[in-house]
Amino acid sequence: MKKAAAFFIVPALFLIFSVTPLLGQERSNISVKRSNLNNGVMVVDIVRNGKAYQLICNGGMPGCSALQGGKYQIVELPKNFGMYECKDVEVYADSSDSEQRGTKLGEYCLEAAD
Repeated sequence: MKKAAAFFIVPALFLIFSVTPLLGQERSNISVKRSNLNNGVMVVDIVRNGKAYQLICNGGMPGCSALQGGKYQIVELPKNFGMYECKDVEVYADSSDSEQRGTKLGEYCLEAAD
């Protein structure tokens, strides 16, 4: 009986704990103004909900790339998820081309612009 209960409880707990962090993700649209590499740090200037922000990542890291001007989507990762110790976001293509839409383009720190 105990083995049967464990057979159902363990997968249920796994599903609960693996899905719960994903519920805290916030997806929003952004506009990229420009990207530049400065002393090994990629800085991408963006506008989100009418406010200026910067996406920052370490050049040469996987998922750190310059973004061309245009529209994108970002997903805020839950605290303690992702590559950086900051408000970590993933950037996705928001293209009219259905093949490109939803393609993950990189992972960055989201900071308010000065």
